[in-house]
Amino acid sequence: MAAQDDDIFPARSTGDLPLGGDLSRLSEDELKERIDTLTAEIARVEAALASRGGVRAAADAMFRKKDN
Repeated sequence: MAAQDDDIFPARSTGDLPLGGDLSRLSEDELKERIDTLTAEIARVEAALASRGGVRAAADAMFRKKDN
């Protein structure tokens, strides 16, 4: 019985590589996939940050009105 390619060369997930990890073993396609994944994560974090800024501004405005 012949071994399956997946057994010899298991699929890698670029999401498994920690930030600052060794990139030398990743292919060009895997590096591009990692960039796409990280870019999407940056957008998600920026959206969360922006929404918190809106909540903060509303809270600040409410407390300023109360003090006057």
